[in-house]
Amino acid sequence: MGARAEGESRFDGLKWLLVVLLVAAGVTGNMYFADESLLYRVIALLVLAVVAGFIAVQTARGAAFFELLQGARTEIRKVVWPSRQEGTQTTLIVVAFVLIAALILWGLDTLLGWLASLVIG
Repeated sequence: MGARAEGESRFDGLKWLLVVLLVAAGVTGNMYFADESLLYRVIALLVLAVVAGFIAVQTARGAAFFELLQGARTEIRKVVWPSRQEGTQTTLIVVAFVLIAALILWGLDTLLGWLASLVIG
């Protein structure tokens, strides 16, 4: 078993197969029961998604992905978000620079068009 990743179970492949089958069952079931109420189909899909997610997290790769999500959530909490005033001011500065760049490009386009018309005749 030297080729297997550390912590990987020999049943991981079966678990992933079960996850794929659950997703396929959700897709085909949603099409098959298209005449049923949307509420019932959404509830069934949510239940299948929770079960498939639970099974996926039981695998080595699924657990690593879940750990990555937890780490990302922790890092997002550490971010110092700008205040509303800072966000508004930054947005207005960006809009002003975009307008200035647009005017410069418009002027350059007009000048080059005028020069081209002089050359062409």
